[in-house]
Amino acid sequence: MTRTDEKVRYLPESKAGPESKVEPESEPETLTPLSAASGVENVLRILEGRWKLVILFHLFGGKVLRFSDLERAIPTISQKMLIQQLRQMESDGIVRRIVHHQVPPKVEYCLTDWGQALCPALDALLKWAALRDPAEA
Repeated sequence: MTRTDEKVRYLPESKAGPESKVEPESEPETLTPLSAASGVENVLRILEGRWKLVILFHLFGGKVLRFSDLERAIPTISQKMLIQQLRQMESDGIVRRIVHHQVPPKVEYCLTDWGQALCPALDALLKWAALRDPAEA
C-alpha cells in the first residue's frame, strides 16, 4: 500500500502540460497537497463529533447492536445525541440501520463495509498517538 506522502505530487496544471495527462486506468490518481488536504478534511468532517469514534469502536468487528445496547455501552451520551450521531453516520454511509418490522419495533445498527474499513486507519492513529513523548506535551 502506498503511503499518502508518496502519493502527493506537486504537479501544477499550467506546468504539467497536456502530455503529462495520465489515463485514470493506467496509473493511480496523483494527489496534490491541496487535493490531499481536501480529502482528509472530508474524512475529518465525517468523523467529527464527540461521540462518533466511540460509537465506531463499539460497532467494530461486525457487531450488531440495538439502540438500547449502545445507550448502555455509552452511559454519558444523551438519547438525543446518540440518535443524532447515528443518523449522521447513516447518511454518511458508515452505519447501517436495520429495522425489524415487529411488535415491539426492533432497530439494530452495524457498520457498513466502508465503515468497517476504518478500523485499520484508526488503529494506525492509535499507534501514532502512542508515539508521542509525554515530556513534549
